[in-house]
Amino acid sequence: MAGHSHWAGIKHKKGRADKERSKIFSKLSREITVAAKLGDKDPNLNPRLRSAIQAAKQANMPKDNIFRAISKSEISGDKNYENLRYEGFGPFNIALVIETLTDNKNRTASSIRTILQKKGGRLGEAGSTTHKFKRCGIIHIDKNKISEEEAFEIALDAGARDCTENKNIFEIVTEKDDFYKIKNKLEERVESFSYSSIEWRALSSISLDQEKSKKIIEILEALEELDDVQNVYINANLDN
Repeated sequence: MAGHSHWAGIKHKKGRADKERSKIFSKLSREITVAAKLGDKDPNLNPRLRSAIQAAKQANMPKDNIFRAISKSEISGDKNYENLRYEGFGPFNIALVIETLTDNKNRTASSIRTILQKKGGRLGEAGSTTHKFKRCGIIHIDKNKISEEEAFEIALDAGARDCTENKNIFEIVTEKDDFYKIKNKLEERVESFSYSSIEWRALSSISLDQEKSKKIIEILEALEELDDVQNVYINANLDN
């Protein structure tokens, strides 16, 4: 899993206070509402909604919250959100890809720009950092749910790009366009995943010492505080 720098991994290590949990639930609810509004209300017929609900369950979001988020998509006059991507740089020339779900792109861009400038970074133009990453699907399966042999066999048969072993999980990497197809195939054999999403995975990563990592983590935490920010990806291995 070298180069895996998705901020979710760091958040899991840090643990979640009530405030963090509330923020996470709010972002997950927004994604569920938008997914349900743009597609079918049945998650079996709407891959984006299905993934959003699975992510909510992985975060231990109560079922009532999930149902409310789906129901909210039917409310007339609800805000129109759009997925927007921002690219930028942090200290030590670390590249960032920031995914947002926003109803006001001017507010979002201004908030992100302010945070980066205050923390020694800058907002970049479209395409300024994405060439340092590859878009791919990531699926994590707990080792206690499947044997190593079966995990590799399923991944190979389903057409996955790679399957590796890491601590307590097997990580399956797919091409972006094959993500939902392979995920559905895996779900025939595995009831649930510990994590699954389409990510920006760094092509190569910069290793930072603890002092430099602390400055990058401060930026990531500030960005995560923004309601509009859904995911942040960096090309750095942090020592935290």
